[in-house]
Amino acid sequence: MQPRHWLTSEDCGATPCKSAQAALRPRGRSYRVVKRLLDFVLSLIALTVLSPCFALIAVLIRLDSPGPAIFRQIRTGKGGKEFLCYKFRSMVHNADQTVYERFLKEVMRGDANSEKGKDQPFRLKMGSDDPRVTQLGRWLRVTSLDELPQLLNVIKGDMSLVGPRPDVPLSVEAYGPFERRRLAVLPGITGLWQVSGRARLTVRDMFELDARYVEQCSLWMDLKILLRTIPAVITTKGAA
Repeated sequence: MQPRHWLTSEDCGATPCKSAQAALRPRGRSYRVVKRLLDFVLSLIALTVLSPCFALIAVLIRLDSPGPAIFRQIRTGKGGKEFLCYKFRSMVHNADQTVYERFLKEVMRGDANSEKGKDQPFRLKMGSDDPRVTQLGRWLRVTSLDELPQLLNVIKGDMSLVGPRPDVPLSVEAYGPFERRRLAVLPGITGLWQVSGRARLTVRDMFELDARYVEQCSLWMDLKILLRTIPAVITTKGAA
């Protein structure tokens, strides 16, 4: 049985993303080169400046619960290439992943009558009482500090500072033509979805915003998203 897709060309409707069959407009080489240079330089500066913060968070995580401070997970990036994504651990060590896998399967079915439907806000899906998340982990997630180690992914070239969020392979397997558009660019630490409402938005909203970014991305757009990320993180607006 073929997996059901989260979005189709009919779902898209009158949005800037056009139809699922529309051809992607490739970005110019100069844009890609300059963006990669800025990603590398800014990430290196951020890692240097924030190194004391990294050390403090790592110590707090180890004191809060047993296990490593860094969580590693396979994610899917540009062109469907898989890579090892880094985050500060926000769950108990060796947390049961079947809970998350079951959640993904329910979302992929797209049951709009369920709290895990594609038209329900992200914040309703996993819930705030997940016993796998540690006390410190909840704070790290709300403040987005758990994402900081992904600066290493940016330096390695697996990610960019700005782009669609990197998804897990299980979700990507269910992508249709429309969803796969987000794989045309490097995934990012922040992006249009993250500064437009984040957990208040739906799965459908996320894919439409990612498609808009892929079609319209530019250095100016990236800069605006980076600047909008600062107040979004400070105010924890839209955080789950």
